[in-house]
Amino acid sequence: MKASLRHFRIFVATAETGQVSKAATILFTSQPVITEAIKALEAEIGVKLFERHAKGVTLTSEGTVFLRHARSVLTAAAEAMRAPHQVRHDMTGTLKLACTHTVAGYYLPMLLARFKRKFAGIRVELFELTRTKIEACLISGEIELALCLTSPLEHLDQIDTDVLTRSKRRLWLSTSHPLLEHKRVTLRDVESEPYIMLTVDDAEQTTMRYWEAVGLRPNVTFRTTSIEAIRNLVAENLGVTMLSDMVYRSWSLDNTRLEALTLGDAVPSMDIGLAWKRDSELGRCARAFVDACRATKQIVE
Repeated sequence: MKASLRHFRIFVATAETGQVSKAATILFTSQPVITEAIKALEAEIGVKLFERHAKGVTLTSEGTVFLRHARSVLTAAAEAMRAPHQVRHDMTGTLKLACTHTVAGYYLPMLLARFKRKFAGIRVELFELTRTKIEACLISGEIELALCLTSPLEHLDQIDTDVLTRSKRRLWLSTSHPLLEHKRVTLRDVESEPYIMLTVDDAEQTTMRYWEAVGLRPNVTFRTTSIEAIRNLVAENLGVTMLSDMVYRSWSLDNTRLEALTLGDAVPSMDIGLAWKRDSELGRCARAFVDACRATKQIVE
């Protein structure tokens, strides 16, 4: 069997919905077709992509890595079909684009590279700003467009958003951690564990919201702005954390493996999207960027 775009679409739909039945509905096919396609894909690649359980499926570490590439394949294929109609090297101008720290490191580069290939004449001025500064600059008109985490935004009466991707939050822990032996892990199980808190991009405020929603608090032993520091500490079994699949890597900088576990509790995803001032008329360059971003959109609404 040679993997086709059909297999990639089935895999991505299943990964994003977490259920074979939902993937089948979205793709207008049957559950057995989805199941057989995933089995064939796993056999072709030689790794297990999903863990099966009563409520559906979750990605393995290898599946998480494959998902990023599968999305890129589907995006590239879609772009190839649109390319003859959308290449606009003749458009010129300047786009002032703001982004937050996490977006700048883990989401923006590939998106921006695709945009520059289509619109080589548009100069993009990038600004890495905090969420509060982004909101202020959008409202004042200093910045026309932003790419940021949308859930922490406070002035939604003055700012419009369009979510481009949702990244599932999971529990990071070392490969020897006892919680890996549990059939079901909840926030209550994690509450007594030493917790490493990421503080950049409103991460702490977001984390505390879903902990407090179930009447619990994490046992925070260290706060840091460094995702790589967290990765190393977790891999060495010095604590656990809850972060999104977008920033997850299965190996630390010290080449020590770590795991990501889906919790039984409802934990919100990390949503990244576009933001602009409500009722404002975006310029040609900004509209071109919005269209390019929407063309890569791979989420299930």
